Amino acid sequence: MPTMTQPSTGEQTCTLVTGGVDTHQDTHTAVALDQTGRLLGHRQFPATAPGYASLLAWLRGFGLLVAAGIEGTGAYGAGLAAVLQAAGIELVEVDRPDRRTRRRQGKSDPVDAEAAARAAQARRATTGTPKTRGRRVDALRALRVARRSAVAARAQAQTQMKSLIVTAPEPLRATVRALGDRELIAHCTTRRPDRTRVEDPTVAAMLALRSLARRHQELCAEITELDTLITPLVAALNPALLALTGVGPDVAGQLLVTAGDNPERLRSEAAFAMLCGAAPLPASSGRTVRHRLNRGGDRQANAALYRIVLCRLRWDPRTRAYAARRTAEGMTRKEIIRCLKRYVAREVYTALLNPHPSSVPDSPCAA
Repeated sequence: MPTMTQPSTGEQTCTLVTGGVDTHQDTHTAVALDQTGRLLGHRQFPATAPGYASLLAWLRGFGLLVAAGIEGTGAYGAGLAAVLQAAGIELVEVDRPDRRTRRRQGKSDPVDAEAAARAAQARRATTGTPKTRGRRVDALRALRVARRSAVAARAQAQTQMKSLIVTAPEPLRATVRALGDRELIAHCTTRRPDRTRVEDPTVAAMLALRSLARRHQELCAEITELDTLITPLVAALNPALLALTGVGPDVAGQLLVTAGDNPERLRSEAAFAMLCGAAPLPASSGRTVRHRLNRGGDRQANAALYRIVLCRLRWDPRTRAYAARRTAEGMTRKEIIRCLKRYVAREVYTALLNPHPSSVPDSPCAA
């Protein structure tokens, strides 16, 4: 059982410590390893500002803290990651242990924390530099969370209106079924059904449609207000990204959030493409050389690249010429879009690292 006592001062001057933290909503469990991989101790701390300070002091009590591996820097570990980054500690984003390792070693907070520390110490391929927290991209992410929620709620309200119309009594259906979406919202908002006859299915349906239509209008106003905040923020963060063909504030905002405030943490454009799920995975065997679709990565970022490609397929002459050439070679539309997403990821990566339009070179592979 590892000892909880602090080492002597003489040991502190020569011991290089690597920390590992398993994060949870209320508590964080930390583990300390020396440079040889020997377990120095483990301890649990509250997930509060004083707890973060105590955790850092505890790790430093064993010697010189050189790195810390944290599981979940973008969720429960965000607060601790900010404190460690402010203290100048090298952070390593650690994936959770795979199932085979957990079956062999068991599952507990100290075990997971030790696995995080060993992954950080070994610099395994499953680790990476976490995003920097507490800057402008974090503000953009918060606004986008609210906007995405409002967009989903608005779509749900509209879908529910259409479902009510399908099952509504025939006189009401005949009145509204031919209306377009905008006309339907305006029509239902201005209706004044008799509330004293709420037991009538037609009146009840009209009341429900009016409620959903008003909700739809309120959500539209909320989305518009959020857009007025998001658009100038995106323009200030990276005008080069907005200058790319097919990239608007919504798409640019998602790509900025995916990359984070420190896009230089991504080693290459191939790493960014993998992060976005736009890098095809090799699936070759023997004489068969092929690649398969990548279903991993940030799916919101993948959807942003998809929207860029669709826009360019419609409006960009270079992209249209590329699609025509590939079609003549026998490629399907889906395969062409996958290739284009990979090219666009390369162009976006350049813009992320060079946020000013004059410094972004024309991509030779932008189709």
